[in-house]
Order: sequence, then structure tokens, then C-alpha cells
Amino acid sequence: MFLIAGPCAIESREMVLFTAETLKQVCNKRGLTLYFKSSFDKANRTSLSARGVGMDEGLKILQEVKTQLELPILTDVHESWQCTPVAEVADVLQIPAFLSRQTDLLQAAARTGKIVNVKKGQFMAPWDMKGAIDKITESRPDSVSGKEKIWLTERGSSFGYGRLVVDMTSLVEMRRFGCPIVFDATHSVQQPSSQTGITGGNRTMVPHLMRAAVAVGVDGLFLEVHPDPDKAISDAANQVKLNDFETIIDEALTIEKALKQQ
Repeated sequence: MFLIAGPCAIESREMVLFTAETLKQVCNKRGLTLYFKSSFDKANRTSLSARGVGMDEGLKILQEVKTQLELPILTDVHESWQCTPVAEVADVLQIPAFLSRQTDLLQAAARTGKIVNVKKGQFMAPWDMKGAIDKITESRPDSVSGKEKIWLTERGSSFGYGRLVVDMTSLVEMRRFGCPIVFDATHSVQQPSSQTGITGGNRTMVPHLMRAAVAVGVDGLFLEVHPDPDKAISDAANQVKLNDFETIIDEALTIEKALKQQ
């Protein structure tokens, strides 16, 4: 498995570099490929609240992570015009779940030639992701072929108001498209708009869902990790504590190893 991990939003240069270095140390010990993830703008918010440091400053910080720590970078894009400048730094462009049907955005990301990670919308069936794959495939440069550069990420489905559930069969359904499949263990425990103008969550459920997804079979895991998540400006309730990261990853690797032995 590869791993996508990092704080939800870029809050400061110091916090991002500290978190990235810690994550790298843990992953290097285990031979895991780490894609460092953090967002320069949290545009999909329930209410007007802190969004991050902005694209220019955010890309400078992510470039530091890439250069100093030699880590590949994954970050979100929200508008078509952002794809080209973001691709100058990021190795993977991520399409947020709420935007997973936005044709112009998918096509602009595809034209960069970078890996595109599409998070399945909370409102979408797994088989509906074929539309996103087709939009990306048809817009790629001639030099890019195959489906290994299109990642599909499961992050839970809406279940009434303020609740998400994870249908593990969606991991199996999406694998039929031939793309790498990722499970987002932290966004899957969100409780959308469950607090006043703020999305809640339950990080204690992250290890349980992650273990189930690894047992079903995934190519990558997605975990948002923060040194002090309760003080985070975004997704405070569902981000994993940095101190707990090592234990959680070891649980996943134990299950993966058992499956390989079978």
C-alpha cells in the first residue's frame, strides 16, 4: 500500500514541516511510500470560517516539503484555472468529493498529465465513477496512458442528515475499473454539519473502518493527521493525532501482511 497523509489544511509552515518530517520517519521505517497531503484552501465549508493560507503561500510551503524532505505532494484543486500552477508543485491533483462530477475541473486536471485522485462524492454510487474516469481519460496528453494515474477514493456516503456510512462493497465495485483504489479513513467518520455551522466527526472510529478496508483490499490509505487536531482550523473532530499515527499504520500493515500470506 501507499499512504496519503498530512494535516487537513496548511495552518503554518512550521506545523506542516514538523508533521511531514514525522510522517516520513514512520513510513521510511516500514518501507511505505508517503504522499504528503495538505490543502492551501478549504473552499467546501458549511459556513464562513478559516480556509487556510491561500494558493500562493500554500504552494511555497508544499514546495519546501517536496524539496527538503523529498516527499511527493498531493493537494486539492477547486477551480479549473488552479490546475496548471498547482501541478508545478504537486505530484497528485485531488478532486474534492463535492466536485467529483465537475467536467471542466476533471478535464483541466487531466491535461496536466499528473496523477488525478478523484474522491467519490458522498452522493454518488461507486459505478457512477466511470463518468469521472472517462472525462479524465479523454482529456489526457497523448504521452499519458493507462489507468494507473487515475486514483479513486472512497470517503463514505450520505446517510440522512449529518451522517456518513461506508459501504465496503464500493471498494470492490470501483476496482473493476482497473484504477488504484484508496480508502479515506478520516473523512469517512465525518458528521457533516452536525455542529452549528461546523462538520463534526468521531476519530475513534478511524482505526476500525481502516482495518475493514484493508481486509477488503485497497491500494492506498488516506489519513488526515495533525499534531493537535482539536485545535485544527478544519476537520478537528476526525483528524488523527500525530502521536497515534504509528500505531494505526502498524494495525493496517499487520492485516495486509496476513492477507499476503494467505
